[in-house]
Amino acid sequence: MMLMAWLGLTILLNAERRSWGTRLAGIGLLMGALFFVAHTAILGFGLDLVSRGLAFWWQIGWIPVVGLPWVWYTLLLWYAGYWDDPQASLHRRQRLWFISVTLLGIGLFAILLVVSPLENYEQAALLNPGGALSLGQFPKIVILYPIYSFLCMVLAIDALRKPGPTRRAFGELARERARPWLLGVSIIFLIVSLLVAAILGLVVIWVSLGSLRQLPDFLRQQALIISLFDLAIASLIGLAVLLLGEAVVAYEVFTGQALPRHGFLRQWRRAILLAAGFGGVVSFFLLINFREIYTILFSALLITAFYALLSWRSYTERQRFIDDLRPFVSNQSLFESLLAPGELEGKQRAETIFNALCRDVLNARVAYLIPLGASAPLAGPPLSFPSGQSTDFSGLPELMRQFTTAAAVALPIPPGTHRGAAWAVPLWNARGPSGLLLLGDKRDGGLYTQEEIEIAQTSSERLIDTLATAEFGQRLMLLQRQRITETQILDQQTRRILHDEILPDLHTALLKLSSDRESTGAREAIELLSSSHGRISELLREMPAAAQPQLKKQGMVGALRHLLEIEMANAFDSVHWQVESDAELSLSLLPSTTAEVVYYAAREVVRNAARHARNDATRTPLNLSIRVHGKENLEIIVDDDGVGISEPDSGPDTGHGLALHSTLMAVIGGELSLESEPGKFTRVRLSIPRET
Repeated sequence: MMLMAWLGLTILLNAERRSWGTRLAGIGLLMGALFFVAHTAILGFGLDLVSRGLAFWWQIGWIPVVGLPWVWYTLLLWYAGYWDDPQASLHRRQRLWFISVTLLGIGLFAILLVVSPLENYEQAALLNPGGALSLGQFPKIVILYPIYSFLCMVLAIDALRKPGPTRRAFGELARERARPWLLGVSIIFLIVSLLVAAILGLVVIWVSLGSLRQLPDFLRQQALIISLFDLAIASLIGLAVLLLGEAVVAYEVFTGQALPRHGFLRQWRRAILLAAGFGGVVSFFLLINFREIYTILFSALLITAFYALLSWRSYTERQRFIDDLRPFVSNQSLFESLLAPGELEGKQRAETIFNALCRDVLNARVAYLIPLGASAPLAGPPLSFPSGQSTDFSGLPELMRQFTTAAAVALPIPPGTHRGAAWAVPLWNARGPSGLLLLGDKRDGGLYTQEEIEIAQTSSERLIDTLATAEFGQRLMLLQRQRITETQILDQQTRRILHDEILPDLHTALLKLSSDRESTGAREAIELLSSSHGRISELLREMPAAAQPQLKKQGMVGALRHLLEIEMANAFDSVHWQVESDAELSLSLLPSTTAEVVYYAAREVVRNAARHARNDATRTPLNLSIRVHGKENLEIIVDDDGVGISEPDSGPDTGHGLALHSTLMAVIGGELSLESEPGKFTRVRLSIPRET
C-alpha cells in the first residue's frame, strides 16, 4: 500500500508533461493503494461478523477491483503508442478489443453501482444477491469478472510485445529496457486473475454441491486454503509493485522524462526499505497480539529513526556529489596555465579533468569532447577518453543541427558511426552551439541518468569555454606584446632619426643660414632641409594607413577593390569578383569596429596569398577569386590557385597573422576558417552572422 501510494503521488507530482496517460498512471497506483487499504480493513474487521464498517470497506474495495484491470490495459496501450498513429498495426489490432473490454468494464460498474447485486456484505455472506442480473445463487459479476480481468491482462501483454510508434525522446530505447519489467508485471497480474477465478470457481463448486449455505461457513471450513490463496495473491501483487516501481524509476516509463533520474531511483529504494520495515514491525506486533498503543509507539519510533537515517544519507550524498564536482568548478589554474605561451600543462590538465568526468562521474566506455562553431578555433583539438583515441569525425554539423533548441538533452546515434559513441549531447553558449559531447555506453550497461547528462553537459560547456577563453587570452596577450614591440621599435627609430640625424641637420642649417643668407651656405641649408623633409616623408609613408576613412568612403567591397587595384596591382595575374548586391549592402551597414576587423582579416588573407602562394620555381600564374554572398551568414570567401598550405603551423612565423585575426573574428561573433590542398588551392572563409 505504501509503495503504490508513493509511486502514484510521485508520478502525479513529478511528471515532466502531465498528459492524461501520466494522470491515469498516478490514479491507477492510488487505486491500487486503496485496494490494499480496503483489504487490510476487511481482514481487520473479520469476515465472520457482519458490521457497518466491514460493509463499507467491502463496497469500497470493489471499485479498484473492477477498475484496475482496465486502467492497466489502457495505460499500456497509451505507453505502447496506441493513440499516436491510428494507422499503425497496434491500433488496428486492438481497436475492437479495447471497445469490447471498455464496454464490459462499464457493464460491471453498472452492475455494482446501479443494479447493486452486491449491495452490502450481508447479502454476499448469505449468498443472496437479490438482483435481476444473477445466475442461480450467484451474481453474474462472479462469472464476468474473471473473463474481463483475463482479457485485460492478455491484451496488455500483446500491446507490450508488439508496440506502435513513439514520439517520446529515447522512446524506443526506454521501451526496450523497460519491456521485461512491464511484461513481468502483466504476467503477474494475469496469474492473479487466474487465482481469483480459481477462488470464485471453488465457491461455485461448494455451493453447487450444497456444502455451502453461507460465506462465513465456507471461510471457516476452508480457512487454510483461503489464507494461502490470499497470501499468494498479496505476495504476487507486492512483487508486481516492485517490478513496476523499478520500471518507473529506472526508465521513467510513465513520467514523460527523457532520461531516468538518479535521485528518483534512490528515493524509491528508500521507500522500499521504509515500507518493508514498517510492515515487518506492524505484522510482528499483530502476530504476538501486542497492545495497539505499543504498536503505534514503535511505528512512530521506526519512522523517526528512518527519517534520521534519510537525513544522514542525504548529507553524505550531497557531500560526495560536491566532491565529485569540485574539479569542474574550481579549476582556475587551467585558465592561468593556458595564458603562458608554449606551456602544455593547461591542455594536459583539461584532458585530466575530462578523463575524470568520463571515468568517475559518467562511468563511460568512450567519450569525445568536440568543439564546434565559433569556439572551435579557440578551444583547440577534440579531447578523447581514453586518451589517444582517434577524433577524426565526419557529419558533426549535421548531427548538431538535429538539436533545435538548447533545451534538448541528448540523442541516440546509430552504432558504428562515431567510433563507439552511442549518445550525442549538445553543448551551448550564449552565441549558440559550442560543441558536441559524444558518449559511449556505460560500463555497467545501464542508462545515463538525467543528472549525469546534465552534469556532463554543464561540465563540458564550461571546459570548452575555459579552453577558448584561455586561448583567447593567450592570443590577445601575444597580440598586445606584438603591438607593444612594434610601438617600441617605431618610437626608438623615430627618436633615433630625430635625435641623431634630423636635429643635427636642422641645427647646422640654422647656423649656416644665420651667418650668410645670400651665400652658397644658404643654398646648402635649403638642400639639408629638403633632405630632412624627404626623410620625414619617407618615415610617414612607412607608417600603416588607417582603414577607417576608406571603409566609410568606399565600403567593404570598395576598400578591398582599392587594395587589389592600387596597393597590390601586380600581385596577381588575375582577380575574379563575384559579389551579391544585397550582401554588399549588408556589409556596408556593419558597425565600424566590426567592419574594421573584417577588413583587416580580409587584407591579411590577400597579403598572405600574394606573399606565399606563388610558385617561383614553375612560374605558373597566380589567380585570385573573391566571393561575397549572404545566404545564411554574410561571407567573404578568398580563393587562390597557388601552392597551398601543407603544414599550417610548421614554422614559428607561419600562421600567426591568421590566428590573431581569427581571434578577433571570434570576438565580434564571426569565424575565420581555412581550407587548403597542397599544390592546388587555398580557401579562407570569413563568416559574420547577419544579427551582427
